[in-house]
Amino acid sequence: MQYPNNIKKNFTRLSISHSNRGMDLEHVLNLTNNYYLKNDRALIFKKPTPIGVVDVSYKNQHKTIEKAYFKEQSTLDYNGLYRGKYIEFDAKETLSKTSFPLSNIHEHQTVQIRNVIKHGGIVFLIIKMNGIVYLLTGEDYIAYIDNNKRKSISYKYIQEKAYVIKIGYQPQLDYLTLVDDIYFKGE
Repeated sequence: MQYPNNIKKNFTRLSISHSNRGMDLEHVLNLTNNYYLKNDRALIFKKPTPIGVVDVSYKNQHKTIEKAYFKEQSTLDYNGLYRGKYIEFDAKETLSKTSFPLSNIHEHQTVQIRNVIKHGGIVFLIIKMNGIVYLLTGEDYIAYIDNNKRKSISYKYIQEKAYVIKIGYQPQLDYLTLVDDIYFKGE
């Protein structure tokens, strides 16, 4: 690309580390949840990771955390209330084209999914894979891991069992329309 004064700019693709790969999906979900809140549709929030502060510095009248640790393992990314029911879900992304690695879901998260199901709540995974965003119910996730020895969920299973979340303007990822269809069919 040519710029004024014959200055050439080299553009390189921004590399996203593995730990921050899901941040774009989370950002869109946060915008979606803010839309749901402003339109009085649901109360769903991103859960902060619990940390313990060890060392704080005071610079220019601002507190800065210098050293901290994770107090405990967090459960799933989001929780709240929708239509009088408890709702909880996690957002995951994968670069794999053929399967979703189960290593992306920690054992304590699987325990949490089982507990929410046991207590009658709504629980699911939002998975971004191959440029498509899916909603996989907690029940289908548990059925898969209970009946398979694989270390990943095949893309075929996701295509068969998960629901495609439509991408739009407002809200950007309208997952609650799917929640209505899945969990509130007869109401």
